Amino acid sequence: MLISEDEIQRRIDELAQEISTDLRDKDPVIIGVLKGAFVFVADFCRRLDFPNTIDFIRVSSYPNSVVTSGEVKLELDLAHSVANRHLLLLEDIIDTGLTLQYLKASLGVRNPASLRVCSLLHKPDNNVKLSTIDYIGFSIPNKFVVGYGLDYRGYYRNLPYIAQIEEVQ
Repeated sequence: MLISEDEIQRRIDELAQEISTDLRDKDPVIIGVLKGAFVFVADFCRRLDFPNTIDFIRVSSYPNSVVTSGEVKLELDLAHSVANRHLLLLEDIIDTGLTLQYLKASLGVRNPASLRVCSLLHKPDNNVKLSTIDYIGFSIPNKFVVGYGLDYRGYYRNLPYIAQIEEVQ
């Protein structure tokens, strides 16, 4: 185990308080990045103390692998326009930064009022596509992790904690 369920929940409380202060009066759209962030989005949004809307986007850069393909593929787009809206993108993990770079570019051309990024996990040692992350839950080593929405070949999303996988083939 790398990060316990209690540690995750405490950090989400802190992030929700900070983000509530920053975005309370902005009527934001919370954008969850599927599939990995669905647990984080659910827990996080229940802790916000202001009205907001939630939408989802699904991208992939890890097709049945633990190593990025280097290409990001849009699999599900937002259901509504985000023009002139304040956006908060919720990610499960920022690894190389490739997906974040793609999402920022894709959302940026839709003319949002602002775009902020919150990631539960960040691997700073592997972040080759440097990009601003406004809120970070935990910085972790460059290891493959599962749990709390993150998977290995579709499994382990249901774990209530973050675990490191030692040997991945």
